[in-house]
Amino acid sequence: MVPVVKKQIDITRLKADLAAASVELLSAHCATDRVRLQYSPRDIVAFAERRTLQRAVTSAEAMYRFFSQIQAEIGSQEDASR
Repeated sequence: MVPVVKKQIDITRLKADLAAASVELLSAHCATDRVRLQYSPRDIVAFAERRTLQRAVTSAEAMYRFFSQIQAEIGSQEDASR
């Protein structure tokens, strides 16, 4: 049987990385709102570069999947603490 080795994490680094990511996400959210409020989805699809749109959609989907996993883990821990 192979022994299980727990990975040590640098909690200070994790918190700093999350804080930086939070600022970057807020910036992306603001940029998205500026575009969303100024242009319709139809105009965006009609006139924007397809590759740029595809990269943005792919990034948004990846973030959604990641944060959905985080949210599920939060729910699991809350259920376990009840």
